Amino acid sequence: MFNVNDMVVYGNQGVCEIVNIGTLSMSMADKKKEYYTLRPFYHRDAAVYVPVDNVTAVMRPVISKKEAEKLIKRIPDIENAWIINEQEREEQYKSALRTCDCEELVKIIKTLFKRKKSRLDKGKKVTVVDERYFKQAENQLYEELAYALGIEKGEVGDYIAKSIKKQAV
Repeated sequence: MFNVNDMVVYGNQGVCEIVNIGTLSMSMADKKKEYYTLRPFYHRDAAVYVPVDNVTAVMRPVISKKEAEKLIKRIPDIENAWIINEQEREEQYKSALRTCDCEELVKIIKTLFKRKKSRLDKGKKVTVVDERYFKQAENQLYEELAYALGIEKGEVGDYIAKSIKKQAV
């Protein structure tokens, strides 16, 4: 169980702060259940209510700065998730996004980056599906890394590039 003020990653909401734990007075809420009230870190005016006994969506602690730096160092070695079949590939993207696992998000990003480059090199357009999943995975990953590293979300791409470049030298 989590506590008030804990920072967590919750499904597609990303990094959230637990601001309250208790029953809700809303008409649609089960009065016998306890809920986490989450405030998305990057959308401070929003609130998300999650039953404490929720088992359907992933809710886990945000990675630490040390874990974020370790992940970034491993990015060059993380395998792509190359699947030929379009339907299977989209299912894998959806599944990876639901896990909220940073390494799985890196796999999606690397795979879609490589696929985009390949398509553009052949004079083809990037598919809408690929672009959508790339943006979702990148947003989810960058939000968590930004929070863990104590930097702005817009700085994460450069931070990763510099870290990997420094590592290669």
